[in-house]
Amino acid sequence: MPSKRRKFSAFVKILLSLTLVCGALVGGAYYVLTTVEPLDIQPEIEPGCRLDLADGRYPMEPEQAMSAATVSGVAFSRDLPPEAVTVAFATVWQETAFYNLDYGDRDSVGLFQQRPSQDWGDTEEIMDPVYASGAFYDALDEIDGWDSIPVFEAAQAVQRSADGYAYDQHEALSQRMNEVFTGDRGSALTCWYDAETLEALESGTADVAGAEEEMARVFGTDPAELPLSLDEEPRTGDLGWAMALWAVAHAEEYGLTSVSYADRTWSASDGTEDAREWRSTGVDTEGRVVLG
Repeated sequence: MPSKRRKFSAFVKILLSLTLVCGALVGGAYYVLTTVEPLDIQPEIEPGCRLDLADGRYPMEPEQAMSAATVSGVAFSRDLPPEAVTVAFATVWQETAFYNLDYGDRDSVGLFQQRPSQDWGDTEEIMDPVYASGAFYDALDEIDGWDSIPVFEAAQAVQRSADGYAYDQHEALSQRMNEVFTGDRGSALTCWYDAETLEALESGTADVAGAEEEMARVFGTDPAELPLSLDEEPRTGDLGWAMALWAVAHAEEYGLTSVSYADRTWSASDGTEDAREWRSTGVDTEGRVVLG
């Protein structure tokens, strides 16, 4: 029989061997981490949009930005004050978060979750954001003193929802968004795309006529009529900037690669930080919104 001394000695040898092996692995890993150059792999940039609010930047998905630009734009066609846009935004945040849903509670559909059974229109009409926004504003404008009551009360007076106070949580953000989409903050919206979408935009043909026709339907003013005189300018906000931002939000839909207004130009980009920004061109568009 082997002695206890020999058994202990064998155990120590095993421990030493394991220690040496672990040490070699750790040393090898350290060498790799400190001497091998890392691969320069850039994460793929997702399409997106950004609002430059009064208190900081706020991200939106392209679909949300498109909806918000349209909801705001239709207020211009009714010559409503900007407070109406705040009420509409608070409503849409609560109802659909600016996604044009084709489903909802019972027969509710669209951005505002309006119901055909409550005489808001048929389903196809309500699914049109321009029609739905107009229907909301028309109902809001019929409420006496809507602009002198809290936002959530004005929204509830139109919507008649189960929990009208829920609109209140969206008032602050809706007010700051209103300043952007009504054009009061100038070039405060930008959007960008992934590489595949950008390539398609740059290799395609912009439907400028289609974009301008839809802008006229949304805003109630043909962009060819810009600039308006001071007494014609809607009280909603800066019509030129509002149209320019609408065009940026809808650039992918109409194949636009550039939007210019005043002395600034937005260009479709792959989303790198510098490329997202509007740039100063030094050339004034003289009140026109120029699409390309």
